[in-house]
Amino acid sequence: MTHFPKGAIALLSISGALMVGATAATLAAHPGVQAHAYTLSAPIAGIRNNHWYDYRSDLEEAEIELRKDLRRAKTAQDRREAYAEYDNELYDARKDYSKEMRERGYLRRGNVDVLD
Repeated sequence: MTHFPKGAIALLSISGALMVGATAATLAAHPGVQAHAYTLSAPIAGIRNNHWYDYRSDLEEAEIELRKDLRRAKTAQDRREAYAEYDNELYDARKDYSKEMRERGYLRRGNVDVLD
């Protein structure tokens, strides 16, 4: 069993609590890709092609850029602008991916009629 001086135990307890608090704040700062309305969790028509992987890569790049922007943010306005930019990047990525899949015939526009 390791013996620590009385002050060291108190210091370890405080630093541990600070680390947990900092981690919780970081996790709560962003809900993550899975919670965003613009993200797709599965490829269109179940087709995993280069366009799907490009889309996923775009999402990862947007996440990385958001984290960087949030670290640099000094004000609430900076954070709002970072999230707005992130939202735009996610929307554009989905739009581009959908366009590519539509051009290849995997996704079609049209009307859906629901009959009783």
